[in-house]
Amino acid sequence: MDWKKEYKALLWIIGAFLLLYYLPIGTRRFDNAVLEAFHLVKWYAREHVLLCLVPAFFIAGAIGVFVSQEAVMKYLGPQSNKFLAYGVASVSGTILAVCSCTVLPLFSGIYTMGAGLGPATAFLYSGPAINVLAIILSARILGLELGLARAIGAIVFAVIIGLLMHYIFRKEKKADDEGPASIEGSVAGRPLWQTTLYFAFLIAILVFANWGEASEKSGFWHAVHALKWTLTGLSALGLVVVLGLWFKLSWQRLLLAAAPVILLRLFSAATPVLLFAVGSIGLALITATDKGEAREWFAASWDFAKQILPLLLIGVFIAGVLLGRVGQEGLIPSQWVSQAVGGNSLFANFFASISGAFMYFATLTEVPILQGLIGSGMGKGPALALLLAGPALSLPSMLVLRSVMGGKKTLVFICLVVIMATITGLLFGWLF
Repeated sequence: MDWKKEYKALLWIIGAFLLLYYLPIGTRRFDNAVLEAFHLVKWYAREHVLLCLVPAFFIAGAIGVFVSQEAVMKYLGPQSNKFLAYGVASVSGTILAVCSCTVLPLFSGIYTMGAGLGPATAFLYSGPAINVLAIILSARILGLELGLARAIGAIVFAVIIGLLMHYIFRKEKKADDEGPASIEGSVAGRPLWQTTLYFAFLIAILVFANWGEASEKSGFWHAVHALKWTLTGLSALGLVVVLGLWFKLSWQRLLLAAAPVILLRLFSAATPVLLFAVGSIGLALITATDKGEAREWFAASWDFAKQILPLLLIGVFIAGVLLGRVGQEGLIPSQWVSQAVGGNSLFANFFASISGAFMYFATLTEVPILQGLIGSGMGKGPALALLLAGPALSLPSMLVLRSVMGGKKTLVFICLVVIMATITGLLFGWLF
């Protein structure tokens, strides 16, 4: 008998027993925190899994199958033009209005395909941080100074964090240069403009389906929101045409997948979300049962879903237990957070950064949360620190990142975001 293994097993059993024995069930705060965690997971499943993550998984799978590894290495690999690689990665969020969780499948896709650690982590940060709508909303509600500082800070952060990640792990450069093993099914035989149009429709579906409501009831952004489902439907129609013309999916199968959506739209009061779900299921079925490259696309997308989704849901549940939902209490009283981020001390900025890093912010929700915190006495420095750390990180995303690029790289990435957000918030508070 191996007593070392048995000793560890005994410790785990004792620890689990003590945890269950002293579980504070019946206390108001604990019971409410658990209930809020389930509420948060339910909300996340309804608002983000279907509209955000499903399109993101399909995009990530498409990167692995329809984008050649040579193309990724050319533009984002360790030997690529640094100005081009970091320039593209640092402004990617202007196109993708995604949260810290939705960007993970996209990051996993390009990182698995051989993108250098620096450009990949620059993209990882910029995806949720440089959201045009969120920056505009920040400027309108929180003030022009804070909105402008967020925009400039997010772009600069993406580049610096990417460069520092590349430098810190430069000893692994040789392995990165060789790139990962080529993913079976990766093809480059299709003209670039066809592949570009295919990805444009996929990204358009992701963006328009998640387009947030504008703060004003008129103007361009309000008009786009009013047409969001029309634009989503047109993007889906464009994807169907592309799949039929260039990706060898039969028109009969495409029509069979689209028929339920069309019938529900014409003869029932089905909600747009239900139509989106039916369309997603139809796309999954026809790609999963295809005998060509479409099946490889589904398989790659499913691999990302299996790896990422369970960890995200676990992370969202834990975040709900600890912090609750917006306006609701978890185990950690929200009053503690409000008191800790007052003024512009080093501690206030650090606490804002670390709190933002572990909290989960859906796209655009950080602005009203900050508005409430500022009303409770939060300083401008800590507000900027939370804006720079919060949208780019969350406890769910940390769990996934560890499985993608390892615990050491994930820890360094988190520390860089928190430290840079703290210093920037401190400087901003002194200046303004």
